[in-house]
Amino acid sequence: MKKLCVFCGSSTGDDPKWVDVTKRLGRDLAENHWGLVYGGASIGLMGSLADACIESEGKVWGVIPRNILEKEIAHISLEELSIVDDMHQRKQKMYDLADGFLALPGGLGTLDELFEILTWNQLGIHKKPVFLMNWNGFYDGIIQHVETMFREGFLRKEHKEILQVLNTTEQLFSELNRIE
Repeated sequence: MKKLCVFCGSSTGDDPKWVDVTKRLGRDLAENHWGLVYGGASIGLMGSLADACIESEGKVWGVIPRNILEKEIAHISLEELSIVDDMHQRKQKMYDLADGFLALPGGLGTLDELFEILTWNQLGIHKKPVFLMNWNGFYDGIIQHVETMFREGFLRKEHKEILQVLNTTEQLFSELNRIE
């Protein structure tokens, strides 16, 4: 089974639309026979995503650092929950499990995970696809800044193109179907 690692918020944000679209993605992953790898929490968008995937009979693997186990409240209904020592081990374990990566709305932790996995790709550590879901323009500022880095000569074209920006789950599954 192919697995998609999804980075997203441990909070839900202020608008219920973020939970709605995240739950739809969880159901879509299960229905399309994609396993979910994520941060292991039962709260926020992370919890909503995992719950929706599980409710649709999908397979979910979580990875949570010991030091935030209580803060992020580990999900107990997963295929597997790995408890690791720190964020570095979390990212490594999620990377090891996944065939591709997707960032949904989230905060600084989501950006940290996204940019580290992009950097690993840029450095040739992996060639797995990296997607950014720009629902309702959530990541417009980040996308513009990546363009600025390119325009100002701090990012080569081939490295800019590592980040694949998507606006719909239909686009995501079209891209996922290309992964061998």
